[in-house]
Amino acid sequence: MTPPRIFATIWLTMGISVVINTYNSEQYLAECLASVQGVEDIVVCDMHSTDATQAIVAEFGARLLFHERTGYVEPARNAAIAGANQDWVLVVDSDEVAPEGLLAYLRALVALDDPPDVVLLPRRNRIFGRFLRGSWYPDYQCRFFRKGSVHWHPGVHSAPTTQGRCFHVPAERTDLALIHYNYDSIESFVSRLNRYTSLELQNYQEQQRTFSLWQLLVKPFTVFFRLYVLKGGFQDGMPGFLAAVLMAVYRWVSLAKLWELTRLQPQTPGRSPSGSGERILSGSGLRDRTLQQ
Repeated sequence: MTPPRIFATIWLTMGISVVINTYNSEQYLAECLASVQGVEDIVVCDMHSTDATQAIVAEFGARLLFHERTGYVEPARNAAIAGANQDWVLVVDSDEVAPEGLLAYLRALVALDDPPDVVLLPRRNRIFGRFLRGSWYPDYQCRFFRKGSVHWHPGVHSAPTTQGRCFHVPAERTDLALIHYNYDSIESFVSRLNRYTSLELQNYQEQQRTFSLWQLLVKPFTVFFRLYVLKGGFQDGMPGFLAAVLMAVYRWVSLAKLWELTRLQPQTPGRSPSGSGERILSGSGLRDRTLQQ
């Protein structure tokens, strides 16, 4: 009877904190929180939501922290992770769901004699009513790690910096992939497009990138060709086609705004290109694949 007792003790000491960042996230938050029940700690870092987000958090008994409203999630990532009280951290966005079996799989990983420090999870994206395969899978995300092994840069859609050994959950394990309710409609895509293309100018500024008419003409086409043809977006029917077209439009708008910034409207230091008055933070480049909440 001793081995089971020892195994149970080891299992229980492998504590996991789930970290979720929110702002007006009531649509999918209950499903998100329900999918991670059973972990030792759930931390929700909220940017002062005005909808039912905070009430949903209270209903599930999660700890609630607050962060100033920044308009996008990356500046609040590290603050949320700092609030975790367990050795291992699972980051889940408020529009994502952890599939059944994922937590047990992660616990088994950290119980190994030499577990990886960082685990990248595949993610299934639901766009326009369909889970896209092709260009939108496996869409690996750095989401499970030993606390202190991952640091997020504050720039919009910036990639995190990792320390230690990384492990990719096999893409074939679709049963372990995070479920991401990405875009419900074209309207939801377009509404975020304007905001994020303005924020992306911070990346261009950091890279000291200048406007190029050639890129404005060619880059959107290459984005579409890569997503729809090379990465198999054609397998996903009309949703795959529309997603590739809209990502090409996204790239075109961001480059057109770069022209506007450099040629027409010299900016007041400390102000965003959109003229909203919000300060923009430096960060690394944006992947063409997705726009995050």
